[in-house]
Amino acid sequence: MPEIALLGVEVVAVTILVAGLYLPRHRRRDLVVAYFGVNIGVLAVADALQSSKAGAAGLGVGLALFGVLSIIRLRSTELDQHEVAYFFSALALGLLGALETSSVWRNVGLMALILVVMAVVDHPRLLRRFEHQIVVLDTALTDRRELVRRLEDLLGGTVHSARLQRVDLINDSTVVDVRYTEGRVLAGVLR
Repeated sequence: MPEIALLGVEVVAVTILVAGLYLPRHRRRDLVVAYFGVNIGVLAVADALQSSKAGAAGLGVGLALFGVLSIIRLRSTELDQHEVAYFFSALALGLLGALETSSVWRNVGLMALILVVMAVVDHPRLLRRFEHQIVVLDTALTDRRELVRRLEDLLGGTVHSARLQRVDLINDSTVVDVRYTEGRVLAGVLR
């Protein structure tokens, strides 16, 4: 497979990742631009460094630069963990599209692997009952058992983790980061 064909496969792969998987599931248009930008930027720089006389040293410098830029980008806005996963998938696709290996088909296979893994692990049906919320209660609760009981009643589910973020005894409020499963499980039966 010629190098230009691999670049074409990479562009198709990132389009599937962003427009076929991410956008329909999460609907953040602002990140679509970021994912395509990072991907094509990494692809272009990695390809240019791969072709330059700098060789592996130049490629290493270029990849380090993108690593630093990625960290800056990730810290400049709040991203959920699944969005970070898409970010790094787009970055990996760009690298695979530009790096020469002994087998171009290996790169294509790794691109396909990234797409399949993201399609499966981010599928809405996989973990649909698992939820995460920041809850503000209108009472100051310091007793852990009472806190969990109140959260389960309020959310109608089973609390797996309740991390206190703030208890305000003066204004009588509690802020808690809660992870729970929708619906109550009683003796193995959903009620």
